[in-house]
Amino acid sequence: MIAIKRSRLAVVTASLSAILALSACGPANDDAAPTPKDAAAASDLHDQHHINGKDLAMDDDIAHSESSTAMYQAYNDSMTKMHSEMMLGMGYNDPDSAFTQGMLGHHLGAVDMANIQLKYGKDPEMLQLAQKIIDAQEVEIEQMQNWLNSHPDVAAPMADTGAMQQAYATGMNDMHGEMTLGITDPNPDMAFARGMLPHHRGAVDMAEVQLEYGKDPEMLQLAQEIIAAQQSEIEQMQNWIKANGGVESNAQ
Repeated sequence: MIAIKRSRLAVVTASLSAILALSACGPANDDAAPTPKDAAAASDLHDQHHINGKDLAMDDDIAHSESSTAMYQAYNDSMTKMHSEMMLGMGYNDPDSAFTQGMLGHHLGAVDMANIQLKYGKDPEMLQLAQKIIDAQEVEIEQMQNWLNSHPDVAAPMADTGAMQQAYATGMNDMHGEMTLGITDPNPDMAFARGMLPHHRGAVDMAEVQLEYGKDPEMLQLAQEIIAAQQSEIEQMQNWIKANGGVESNAQ
């Protein structure tokens, strides 16, 4: 469909160029009275401009469609990368290491999504939220990277390893499904809000798993901080989506 629209636009543009070229080759005397032939050409040009105006509007639709497609692809790529990083954490035996590795991938995904919003979004509140997410989560990313460097995973499964991994798997599946629906919204700001909302809920779910199975004081504190910060932003996004006529992917 886009190819057909582009073809129509090319034909109309070429026709208009030909008419303008013929006009340029006409008499240079501006005071000369228009002949019937001149009047017919002017009428044709007016009609052609009207048609071209329609095609220019059509071209705006094409540009919007291409922008939406590029935005969706960027979100999809970031989700794929995030999923791979989080899967690494799910394979860990130690609950603290599993949480930290999984949340690291989750935070990296949040920063990617926020950068996509900064590129395509226009709403001031959602742009501000995106920058806030980047600023806060980059600090925590560095903290988790440093923690992982000094806390390697244990070699053998622990008593809670199986239950902990199952809890993370369930949360990841729920989050992924809801995010997939959210990022398809054609409005860039709504796509960000509807995609980031389940992403934040996923972070809260992960932090609660850590509070249940983890033992490391630093990571337990980080889990609590994540819940407090992201619950506030969850409420903000819920209110924004509702105020702007959107629908949550899976209202809770």
